[in-house]
Amino acid sequence: MATITKRGQRWSVQIRRKGVPTQSRTFGTKAAASAWAAIQEARIEAGEQPVSRTILQSISVGSLLDRYIEEVTPRKRSEVTERYRLRQMQRDPLASVSLADLTSKHVAGYRDRRLVSVKAGTIRRELSLLQHALDVAKKEWGFRIPSNPVRDVQQPRLDNARNRRLEEGEAERLEQEIRSSRNRWLAPVVRFAVETGMRRGEIINLQWRHVDLTRRIAHVAHSKTGKPRTIPLTDGAIAVLEAADRLGAFVFPVSANAIKLAWVRAVRRAGLSDLHFHDLRHEAISRLFEIGLTMPEVAIISGHRDPRMLFRYTHLRPFELANKLKGLRWADARADGVKPE
Repeated sequence: MATITKRGQRWSVQIRRKGVPTQSRTFGTKAAASAWAAIQEARIEAGEQPVSRTILQSISVGSLLDRYIEEVTPRKRSEVTERYRLRQMQRDPLASVSLADLTSKHVAGYRDRRLVSVKAGTIRRELSLLQHALDVAKKEWGFRIPSNPVRDVQQPRLDNARNRRLEEGEAERLEQEIRSSRNRWLAPVVRFAVETGMRRGEIINLQWRHVDLTRRIAHVAHSKTGKPRTIPLTDGAIAVLEAADRLGAFVFPVSANAIKLAWVRAVRRAGLSDLHFHDLRHEAISRLFEIGLTMPEVAIISGHRDPRMLFRYTHLRPFELANKLKGLRWADARADGVKPE
């Protein structure tokens, strides 16, 4: 707020705001002083005032991320993974750059350094976090950052579409290894993933209160998209649930990291090291199409709202389609559809 005081026959105005240089001016009338103060405060709110370099110079990107980790990250469902990403960013030279000196050149340098060791998707998620941290600092914490340099940096091209499916003999090799795993929950989790198309996190967080074996449905309360969904269960999924021991609230009382480590060991032993757990989702969705389900029906199970995204997860085998086409002719189908007069 502006402070207006009378000094002799004139009126003095002083505006102090965190992150903005102190401004002062003297006027002949109080009305003029109030009008000037209102204009300057409006400009400050709009971010048009020059930023105090002294304040921003004392705040590094690393310290900014520290505060973000403490105040913002705990409110997110992805707290664990986000905290890991931010700590990773703090180990980069970018963390020592002050907010006063931070430019798109620094951010681009971080992008290029990370491209050497991680994929484009990882970098895009990290830059998104940095951009949000700078936005929060400006809008909520009072740091008058003139612009967000992350917005001026070209994002690395995302090209992570996969079409990996289980080929002939691979399902049997995988089954053999998950069955012999020391982690007793790996086998049922993998089988359930293939039957339902659910993500690993969705499976790990599934609770018995969300399962209705009589109606053959399972409710996914928390999904990656933030939209809950209820999915129908196949015979295979029902068999997995009926064989599971009820040891508590969760259907599969095991941590995501334990499943991740057991999975890595199993696929390595099976000679399938290029197979990711998420590929099981591709496999499940493709199988649902191959048994004859329509796109709307599969979307109910997978949770996809955009048909284009659903199509990315669908990799039908050409020979399966060829078998469907065997013996079919357009002329016959057309004739069947003609009603006699």
